[in-house]
Amino acid sequence: MIGVLVAHALAALIAPWLVGRIGLKAFPVLALVPAGAVVWAAANTSDVTAGRASESVHQWVPSLGMELAFRLDPLSLLMTFVAAGVGSLVLAYCGRYFAADEQGLGRFAAVLVAFAGAMIGLVLSDDLLLLYVFWELTTVLSFLLVGHNADRQGARRAAMDALIVTTFGGLAMLVGAVIVGEAAGTYRISEIVANPPGGTTVSIGVALLLVGALSKSALVPFHFWLPGAMAAPTPVSAYLHAAAMVKAGVFLVARLAPAFADLDVWRWSILVLGLTTLLLGALRALRQHDLKLLLAYGTVSQLGLLTVLVGQGSRDVLLAGLGLLLAHALYKSALFLTVGIIDHDTGTRDLRVLSGLGRTRRRLAVIAGLAAASMAGIPLFAGFAAKETAFDALLHGDTVDVLTLVVVLVGVALTAAYAWRFWWGAFATKDDVPDRRCTAPRTSFELAPALLAGGGLVLGVGFSAVDALLSRHADLIPSDEKPLHLAGWHGVGPALGLSVLALALGAVVVLVQRRLAGRPVPAEAPRRLVDARVAYVLLVRGTERLSVAAARATQSGSLPVYLMTILAVFGAAMTTALITGLPWNVELRTWDEPAQGAVGLLVVAGTILTLRARRRLKAVVLSGVVGYGVATLFALQGAPDLALTQFLVETVTLVVVVLVLRRLPSHFTGTVSSKRRRRVHILIGVAAGALMTMLTLVAAGAREAAPVSELFASASKLAGGNNIVNVTLVDLRAWDTMGEIAVLVVAATGVTSLLFLRRRSRAMPRLSDPAADSPVWATDPATSGSGPGADGRTGSAGRATQGGSAPVPGLLTVVQHAAGGSGTAKSAERWLVAENTLAPERRSILLEVVVRLIFHTVLVLSVYLLWAGHDLPGGGFAGGIVAGLAFTIRYLAGGRYELGEAAPVGAGLVIGLGLVIAVGTGLAGAILGDAVLQGGAWKPDIPLLGTLKLYSSTLFDIGVYLVVVGVVLDVLRSFGSEIDRQIDEERHGRTPTVERAPGSTR
Repeated sequence: MIGVLVAHALAALIAPWLVGRIGLKAFPVLALVPAGAVVWAAANTSDVTAGRASESVHQWVPSLGMELAFRLDPLSLLMTFVAAGVGSLVLAYCGRYFAADEQGLGRFAAVLVAFAGAMIGLVLSDDLLLLYVFWELTTVLSFLLVGHNADRQGARRAAMDALIVTTFGGLAMLVGAVIVGEAAGTYRISEIVANPPGGTTVSIGVALLLVGALSKSALVPFHFWLPGAMAAPTPVSAYLHAAAMVKAGVFLVARLAPAFADLDVWRWSILVLGLTTLLLGALRALRQHDLKLLLAYGTVSQLGLLTVLVGQGSRDVLLAGLGLLLAHALYKSALFLTVGIIDHDTGTRDLRVLSGLGRTRRRLAVIAGLAAASMAGIPLFAGFAAKETAFDALLHGDTVDVLTLVVVLVGVALTAAYAWRFWWGAFATKDDVPDRRCTAPRTSFELAPALLAGGGLVLGVGFSAVDALLSRHADLIPSDEKPLHLAGWHGVGPALGLSVLALALGAVVVLVQRRLAGRPVPAEAPRRLVDARVAYVLLVRGTERLSVAAARATQSGSLPVYLMTILAVFGAAMTTALITGLPWNVELRTWDEPAQGAVGLLVVAGTILTLRARRRLKAVVLSGVVGYGVATLFALQGAPDLALTQFLVETVTLVVVVLVLRRLPSHFTGTVSSKRRRRVHILIGVAAGALMTMLTLVAAGAREAAPVSELFASASKLAGGNNIVNVTLVDLRAWDTMGEIAVLVVAATGVTSLLFLRRRSRAMPRLSDPAADSPVWATDPATSGSGPGADGRTGSAGRATQGGSAPVPGLLTVVQHAAGGSGTAKSAERWLVAENTLAPERRSILLEVVVRLIFHTVLVLSVYLLWAGHDLPGGGFAGGIVAGLAFTIRYLAGGRYELGEAAPVGAGLVIGLGLVIAVGTGLAGAILGDAVLQGGAWKPDIPLLGTLKLYSSTLFDIGVYLVVVGVVLDVLRSFGSEIDRQIDEERHGRTPTVERAPGSTR
């Protein structure tokens, strides 16, 4: 079973390439994949018919009890024949239907093959959750298929309507599946059917499952999406809307009927909605002039009948429903494909302008006639055999069954009427309509509908050949009476009389309709009292308006308002929990040593001063004091690793925020009413802080089990490390760290990308860049005495002071002499490589000297922290931040070109290398060990040095180190060098440019 699904997945992947290489010939090749599924199903038919169902179970999420459970039994075998058999013929038909220059043909082929695989996976699923996965796959893929012609508004709207309705039903079905699965203690469908649970909760779950099934099969009130989906190409309608997707709901009802048909919510929902759909769809079909819409409403009607038969709850009626399911797939697919040929060859589907095709396209008329005869219930056809079995079964039932029989009889009569309307409208010669010209017939184009229509005749004559298979599933419902059997002919009896009566009533309907057709049409057609389509549109519009109103009320664009809302809701919820739910076992200890109290007071004072600060820089520095104070508390509490990381993160955060402040006003701005708002903010903040304090105390006192952290000490010893924190991060909880670094990369990359006006793919700007040959400060007349004077000299030496006094030596001259070189000194004589790219007023000789002295030492320290982190405070994260700080001071001292010289590679390369190393370490554990991220150790003996301990977690930590370094470089490049570049261009009166791709002309 897995092989069948994998084959469809692979075929879907190669379909675009195959269509690109061989064009329309790819469709018959791709048709071999579902045809292979038919062969596989046929090879298993004898075993399944004999009662030997085959299963294939694979663990999916063992910790949650989720598994990939597939089961091939009579019902799934029947649906596999339908989905794969019709799918293979439709794929072959596509090779003649589409034009060679059709847009998106490769994508269409891939999606159609993928849909066939998803449908087969759905019918083979023996797990409710797995069935839901394939259920939603068919929903998404059908959305793509219906919206294939995306340039047409009708196709887009139809695809969206189908997606919304079926997704709504799918979500309801998911809730129902969880309710039923939890009540049964298993999600295996075969086990639920064998031992169904009971109770009110189960009834609610079953009702939700029915919502999913009825919406998928387009029953009232969800029926309107199916006629709209006729905007799809005809092969899609022939497959999805006749044989596959819409049958998924009928399949689910048939699957669960043996377990839940006795529930009132099941029986009355099926009967009322199914019979209403049967009549409504048939009446609407009789009013259609578009052949495709006529078949669409006819499909809606037949889906109602199928749902009633397979869900009614008796063995014989279920058997008749299964037979009609197979017959309907054959004749309705054939009719849709016939309409595709008519539309393709004549350019119209309007039966009012079609005439004479019965003479010019006799072969096609015969094919359509065979399929229409089966749909109408003419004897010897499959439709007749199934409907006659249904008549016989309902005739011998209770009062409700007899009333159901009356409605079904009327529905079958209307079906015969619109079957005749279809054939007559498409092929008859009409006196007042000129014959329609059409292209020459092609036998290969008519092969698929011919096989399907002929299959209906063969099946009708030899229905007894599949009776044993279908009876296997019907026998799941016990019966006290002699069971009925499917056959092409049951002899003369009441059931045959009802079949003849239905055909006679259908003929009467045809005559009445033809007589009424000659009457003048009223100026205004009467409006329907209830219109599901109108109700749906009103509901969608109302939802959109409600969402807009809610967004306008809640999404004000103010971060303080958002934060206040979150804190208020959180506070109300937690206060309720504190009052009603949590045990109050509070043990308050002020501090372990007085220094903690002093630092705590410093943190409180820093917080208050931060709130009162009016200058942004002052607020940032004070918030840094708060962060450093908290880190000090960590250190005093005996958490050196946490304290070290907090100190480093606070330092990097301060640098980044200060860099951002260059593009923000120096002071916070506010209106007159801001004081009132600040009081409210302070009140909410104090309340939230007090609540969090109390919640923390109560939560700590409510602990009943031993903390899991008590096991970390012994576990870290087993992992070969003495630093519990680091071993926990890179060994015991490596999965969490893997996710955290991925989130860090995504968040940092996304935020920094917002600042770039140029492409981010290049490395840092270096002195070799053209812009570095002419530093901005050397040509900027706006700098204070730093530009060249009229005499060609640099700095303020090139300008005379007021009163004609002697020129004052420029600041650059002083800096150059202090640095031990002239303005033309070589880079080897400079303290930093790119120091001359900064304007003199931005340079600090003291900072340059210090950076020159400590840069490499800091890098060595970062490597030491990385290597020692397994046993001592440190690790990849701390080491990466220290290395990032080393590049930060290089940037602060020498500017963006100095950063480029210090880190000549792109930040993305460093981040990618780190991720590759981290992920590679995890995969190595799976390859060499038993699980992903499984730890390992290598302890080689080094001469003179002794035993060297190397752990796989150390290699993982190296990946973390590189990721952190790359993120810091990316932040410095965006908030540092990119802002520098934008400021320089704005200072020169130039708009910051967007970097063009190589070879671009725009």
